[in-house]
Amino acid sequence: MKIVIINYGAGNIQSIKFAIKRLGYEAILSNVVTEIQHADKVIFPGVGEASSAMHKLRDSGLDKLIPTLTQPVLGICLGMQLMCHSSEEGNTTGLGIFDVDVVKFDSTVKVPQIGWNQITNLKSELFNSIEEKEHIYLVHSFYAPLCDETIAECSYGVDYSAALQKDNFYGTQFHPEKSSDVGQRILENFLKM
Repeated sequence: MKIVIINYGAGNIQSIKFAIKRLGYEAILSNVVTEIQHADKVIFPGVGEASSAMHKLRDSGLDKLIPTLTQPVLGICLGMQLMCHSSEEGNTTGLGIFDVDVVKFDSTVKVPQIGWNQITNLKSELFNSIEEKEHIYLVHSFYAPLCDETIAECSYGVDYSAALQKDNFYGTQFHPEKSSDVGQRILENFLKM
């Protein structure tokens, strides 16, 4: 199985690569269009600020490629947010895969949300063998509100989308590669699709 982690200069990609290696698979880091197109699975990571990350995608032409992919694609953290219609962070237009706009947590909660939280209302094969209220690890100041494409929820001052799915596209606001055994199972579920 060919697993490609999109390497566009925005993300803690080594930790994802190591998490996949622990599952017995090898992943390659690439920003080459043909390599990404011919992968069996694509992981779209992201750590950082939305507008600068989107700028890097546009510079490399990956903003046009990603929405056309037909194999399973997993966006992680900022990767998931960039797959949304837009983000309030840097007034950024996203890839428009998920029909939701990313917004900032309001002033009633401390941002960024850093640490462990529980996921609920699990609705996808991505969460096979995952129990309700399992703990996952998050670091973020912006979130995708609940919508038709929500497949898992978290609560932090407001209920929001912990994960999204549309067709072959999946996104997790949390970091499965940093979410201990639960995250490993979620990554394994994705790789087995």
